[in-house]
Amino acid sequence: MSLNVGDKAPDFTLPSDGGGSISLSGLKGKTVVLYFYPKDDTPGCTKEACGFRDSLPDFTGIDAMVIGVSKDSVAKHDKFKAKYELPFPLVSDEDGSVCEAYGTWVEKSMYGRKYMGIDRATFLIDAEGKIASIWRKVKVPGHVEEVLAAAREV
Repeated sequence: MSLNVGDKAPDFTLPSDGGGSISLSGLKGKTVVLYFYPKDDTPGCTKEACGFRDSLPDFTGIDAMVIGVSKDSVAKHDKFKAKYELPFPLVSDEDGSVCEAYGTWVEKSMYGRKYMGIDRATFLIDAEGKIASIWRKVKVPGHVEEVLAAAREV
């Protein structure tokens, strides 16, 4: 499925770290930064998560909520959050249905081997639940700053 700016963001309810759950529909009225990442506690994913962590006061200052999504279990999310003191929710999409809905479950290739994995991507969702911006094939350096600048415009 291909999502575009202006589309209604696919709703979801997923388990989150700490034993809770998050529904996108329950966040109506807030700007949401929904970022998809491949795996907890790997170099690029850690750098991205710490970037959002370090900029969280700027996001909360404009009433934007940051949520990380991967297929890792809630238990892995709990360890990752504790290790890096991540102050925003991480949700577990173990069955991949939300990754599919957002088009982030893709075929990848490394050293000639093809496999399925999460494409690093970020969706900025406005207070009405519509997609305001999309970043696909994200490169971590400078990404958080780009997302923050776009969130300030929403």
